[in-house]
Amino acid sequence: MPAPRTVLLTGAAGGLGTLMRELLPGHGYDLRLLDVRPVEGAPDALTADLADPGALREAVRGVDAVIHLAGISLEAPFEKILTSNIRGTYHLYEAARAEGVGRIVFASSNHAVGFTPRPRGGDPLLPVTVPHRPDTFYGLSKAFGEDLAQFYWDKHGLETVSVRIGSCFPRPTRVRQLSLWLSPADCARLLHAALTAEGVGHTVVYGSSANTRLCWDLGPARALGYDPQDDSEPYAAELIAEQGEPDPGSEAHARLGGHFVTDPPIWPH
Repeated sequence: MPAPRTVLLTGAAGGLGTLMRELLPGHGYDLRLLDVRPVEGAPDALTADLADPGALREAVRGVDAVIHLAGISLEAPFEKILTSNIRGTYHLYEAARAEGVGRIVFASSNHAVGFTPRPRGGDPLLPVTVPHRPDTFYGLSKAFGEDLAQFYWDKHGLETVSVRIGSCFPRPTRVRQLSLWLSPADCARLLHAALTAEGVGHTVVYGSSANTRLCWDLGPARALGYDPQDDSEPYAAELIAEQGEPDPGSEAHARLGGHFVTDPPIWPH
């Protein structure tokens, strides 16, 4: 499909949103920014809450596509997750349907399948077809978002690419992230591919760079046209020296979600 011209970027003031609003214009996008708080350095950004259906309809009106990054990005009490990530995502999809937006790129997460066993040496890479096994209320909201996207495709013809993002930071900060790291530049490449690929219906992909320690299958993302350029391996020696190798016998190491399957974490994932 032709590259969308104007894209609504929700969550534009957040960590990932800040990175993407700097990188996506280089791929040819005119971004309309939205967040629940003012976006620093962007006086034209829209300030609106996902709980406000009317404001969301105005925000999506006239855009060619939406990149939905907004919501709570850490584990939190269920009521907060319910309001922001579950009801809020529904409000966004309903606004997009009502205004005739054709495609959404939904920021899902590896935590939607966090209780899935990690592949061991010699095992095939983890496919996107594994069942939802969320490891947190946050992961549960991302599983809901993927199912909501499927429903809006089947019922209303609204296309979505759901990207199960690993860990998108300028550099990995934990040993676990060596297999899941998505560099900001590769994230922008992946979002561009998700916006421009033809006939996606509802497609689920994993989102990481081409890491040497990759544990999941990037084939579906590559099928969209994604060509990752980065690898976490240059950071491996330093991280392992600081933090040590994971305990191979631990439950956290055995599951994709890492320590999120055993702890109630609040730190970045």
